[in-house]
Amino acid sequence: MYLEQRAAEDALFARNYHNPSKSIDDCITYILNYVRESRCNGFTDGEIYGQAIHYYDEKEIKAGKPLNCQVAVNHVVELTAEEKAEARRNAARRYEEEALRKLQKRTKTKPHKQENTTQLSLFDF
Repeated sequence: MYLEQRAAEDALFARNYHNPSKSIDDCITYILNYVRESRCNGFTDGEIYGQAIHYYDEKEIKAGKPLNCQVAVNHVVELTAEEKAEARRNAARRYEEEALRKLQKRTKTKPHKQENTTQLSLFDF
């Protein structure tokens, strides 16, 4: 979305962005290889966006080999008061439903039959 918006606002970047020899998959591969080679554990959004723009702006850039890796994105999500209240209501509703299911399950199970056995004491031997 960032690159699409940038291309809509910047005609020079749009020409590079719509280059048929470039693709978003190769852009991501380029960024992942850049991150791996840097040996850094974290980047700002601006640093990553800058590398994406760099990939599209450079004519003779190599994306590198595709990597099999995991990417973690750390963003803090701020909920509004309404969203927090809705989340609490949903959590309370799910808790009540689960508690009701447990109670219903407990009442539906049949009690085990107890056999009438007499317990012998030590004096009976």
